Amino acid sequence: MHDQGAVVSVNVTPSLIAAWFHRLFTHPVVEIDGQEHAARWGTTEITVSPGEHSISVFFRYRREHHTRLAETTREFSTDTDVRRVDITARLGPRNGSRFRIGTPSVHR
Repeated sequence: MHDQGAVVSVNVTPSLIAAWFHRLFTHPVVEIDGQEHAARWGTTEITVSPGEHSISVFFRYRREHHTRLAETTREFSTDTDVRRVDITARLGPRNGSRFRIGTPSVHR
């Protein structure tokens, strides 16, 4: 039994078409249950307690602190047996595209 909570591994990926732009000029942010976590393009790990959770993924231009561009939200849950949750968030190719958050993959 694992009662310390689960590790949420969020893989945040820009589209291949605009990847160079985003890697140079923007940074992703992962918000879980209202708590922002600075992320990077790639994988970020965050620990959560058992229960119902809400995840939002968005990006900001560097040096901006409040903008929430391309934001998308999804719900997921964990229980005391869950050790890890893998989530993929992909940004679409067009300017104005939103992130698509895939179905969470739960590992016990």
